[in-house]
Amino acid sequence: MAETLRKILFRIFKKESLPGRIIDKIVTREILMYLIFGVLTTLVNYTATILLSRYVFTSQQSGQFTLCNAVAWAVSVLFAFFTNKLFVFESKSFAPAVFAKEFISFVAARALSGIIEIFMPELLMKAGLDQTLFGVKGMPAKLAVSIFVIIFNYVFSKLVSFRKKKTAGKSEDENNTGGAQ
Repeated sequence: MAETLRKILFRIFKKESLPGRIIDKIVTREILMYLIFGVLTTLVNYTATILLSRYVFTSQQSGQFTLCNAVAWAVSVLFAFFTNKLFVFESKSFAPAVFAKEFISFVAARALSGIIEIFMPELLMKAGLDQTLFGVKGMPAKLAVSIFVIIFNYVFSKLVSFRKKKTAGKSEDENNTGGAQ
């Protein structure tokens, strides 16, 4: 999929040109998979927010949207962890030490973006971005925060959670599992 897209783009832009060099760096399998699963994670998050807002936390009291957002965030982080682990960064090891390190660092890295994702929409709503979308007051504020959160999460996942260290010609996964993936 990534190679097909790259070929199409390189027909439009020469690989040596500035746009071609940018395409060469950003149109990779990993980034395309991250975008696909990022969209799915966002859909899980929004669906959970909408369902919780309509059927569980139904009052319009202050803080209810924040509570919906917090629960939806937790659900989407679990979904994102497993999809990122298996399909984006292709970390196939479930050895306890590897799994624990990845899970803890993934959740820790997501904590800061989670705080932003949970509380920033409420602040934006108070600042005037409190319109209703999909039948939920505050969804435009949630959408506005999402772009930043997606980029932030990719960088932390790539650099912290699923970073592969090379040791004596083997990746960290191979070293921790005796080569069994």
